[in-house]
Amino acid sequence: MTTQSALPPNTSLFRNRFYQTILISNIFLQIGIWVRNFAILMFVTDMTNNDPVAVSLISVVEFAPIFVFSFIGGAFADRWKPKRTMIWCDFLSAASVFAVLFTLMYGSWEAVYFATFISAILSQFSQPSVMKLFKQHVHPDKLQQGMALFQSLVAIFMVLGPTLGIFSYHQFGIYISIGVMGVAFLISALVLFRLPADEHTEEKAERTTKLTRELADGFRYVWRSPILKVLGATFAIAGFAVGTIQTLGLYVVIENLGKTKEFLQFLLMVNGVAMLIGGGIIMTLSKKIPPQMLLAFGMAVSAVCIAGMGFSTSVPLTLVLQFINGLTFPCIQIGINTMILQSTEQSYVGRVNGVLSPMFMGMMVIMMSVSGLLKKVFPLVGIYTFSGIAMLIGALILIPIFKVKPAPIPVPDVNMKEPGTGTT
Repeated sequence: MTTQSALPPNTSLFRNRFYQTILISNIFLQIGIWVRNFAILMFVTDMTNNDPVAVSLISVVEFAPIFVFSFIGGAFADRWKPKRTMIWCDFLSAASVFAVLFTLMYGSWEAVYFATFISAILSQFSQPSVMKLFKQHVHPDKLQQGMALFQSLVAIFMVLGPTLGIFSYHQFGIYISIGVMGVAFLISALVLFRLPADEHTEEKAERTTKLTRELADGFRYVWRSPILKVLGATFAIAGFAVGTIQTLGLYVVIENLGKTKEFLQFLLMVNGVAMLIGGGIIMTLSKKIPPQMLLAFGMAVSAVCIAGMGFSTSVPLTLVLQFINGLTFPCIQIGINTMILQSTEQSYVGRVNGVLSPMFMGMMVIMMSVSGLLKKVFPLVGIYTFSGIAMLIGALILIPIFKVKPAPIPVPDVNMKEPGTGTT
């Protein structure tokens, strides 16, 4: 297969047309996502009087499609042209949002769940395509730095996003907030037309293979890689830990701290500022720390902070824990993405994402589905402590691969019968 060579390692990432475009597109995606997250959260809490099951359902409809469709999305990312896939996904996200707006105006308020549901499905076809283009257009020596810069943008919106979403809802209402979401997704799609043209592959014959066969190839590829196997186990445990508390931050604010639900935005703003600082620090250290050590460190610190927030009834202490947690969160995100890209052949990037993501999302969705019920039975301190212990276990199982250097394993022959028998 022909591949477009990435720019030389001494070239600034900001001169890379692909990277410029992805950053600009992501700005509009983040606006849409954060307005969606918080406008819908505020709307649902108002409509249900803070019912924990209704609140947890928001996260379930956001993440359940990720679990179900990431297998398929990853395989199609390796089949389809990534630029075209990303553009269509953003256009369809915008169309679905406007359809929900129309339904909400003339139907029931529960339609807001549908907006989250559809955009979550489409993201599973778009995100693996982004990773595939990263592999094509960013030099290997720049991958970890590129992920750090990308994470910094996410951190900026961790600061601005909650306020943006809450302001939009309280000032303009749910209708205009959903309209903003649709426009943001639409602009993101238009920006993506700046991406370099999709490569023409020479593998049309291979693309006639059955989708189920390609999915199975993805599982076998992960199983043959020592690093990807351990990463999969870590994903599952981390998903279990995160899902347990994903929907309960609102109750930390209301019950532990005695604040109104709007105070949640300040916790997330502190977390976002810390993520921005942490991303900058990691950019300077990106070539000195192996990604698996980066990931383990981030998870270990997160474990302590999660347990601490469950115990804390002090606003200053909770804010400090949020700050520390945010400071090390880029270690997790950057470590994961770098390990996947460094350990995977380009032709398998989509499928590897499609195999690993459900391990995280599957456990996350299961725990989010029951977290509202757990909240009615167990105290917050017990739930958060349990989550912290699980996260710590996820960090510990990475220790055996600390000294293993991430590198793509050889791609076996087309029949995938025996490891190491030929390359594509």
